[in-house]
Amino acid sequence: MRPIESLRLSAAALARSVLGFPVNRAHRNVLVVVLLAMALPSKVLADRHARNADWEVARVSVSAGSLAADFGAATPSADAKRLVDWVAATKDSGGKTFVIIDKRSALVYVFNGQARLLATSPVLLGAALGDQDVPGIGDRPIALVRPEERITPAGRFVAERGRNARGEDVVWVDYNAAVSMHRVVTSNAAERRLERLASPTAVDNRISYGCINVPVAFYESYIRPAFARHSGIVYILPDVTSIEHVFGIDGGPVAQKPVAENAVVR
Repeated sequence: MRPIESLRLSAAALARSVLGFPVNRAHRNVLVVVLLAMALPSKVLADRHARNADWEVARVSVSAGSLAADFGAATPSADAKRLVDWVAATKDSGGKTFVIIDKRSALVYVFNGQARLLATSPVLLGAALGDQDVPGIGDRPIALVRPEERITPAGRFVAERGRNARGEDVVWVDYNAAVSMHRVVTSNAAERRLERLASPTAVDNRISYGCINVPVAFYESYIRPAFARHSGIVYILPDVTSIEHVFGIDGGPVAQKPVAENAVVR
């Protein structure tokens, strides 16, 4: 039986029950219209509730799936995994590609906005252990930076592309400390920077004045495109400080540090 016929029969039965006598076709049609008006909102609400229920299931599924980072075949340190899991769960990177620098392992990890690893590579870092840059160090000539001051600072940085004093494009990580991420500098052959990148350990990867030196091919394929159109977040894990202290994992992200235009390459 079609729905409209069912409503007509219901209208006739309702009229006999309420009025005590049968009604003609015109009155019955009016009652059909009234019944339709009463039935449709309930149907609409039922459909909307069903759609909302489906959306809630989908929302919970997406949220649950975003709680952990995907390192693929890489085996990160415990601190690196914990930090990236936190970034994924809190969406701290704003859905943009982000970079993790694990100083103890001398590795860089590049993740997409869904916290899925795109690539990883060895890097060269500041020669001195430490997590806090020396105030005013970015204003000093590089020759006046003492060995114990050659630190790659730890923290959460809003990084963006720019140019150094030689006109080369770099990614500024902490402008005030003159720390950038750039292609490996090989001008001083005695430093053997390419050999250090290729070595199997992280022990000899501490050689720079504080900047993060990346293999040229990796820079061109992953670092440069990641910051080509907008800024992004670079997280640098500490040498000696806890990640709770540096990143405020239990209480939210640390304050963002500014970037600017030009400084020396270290």
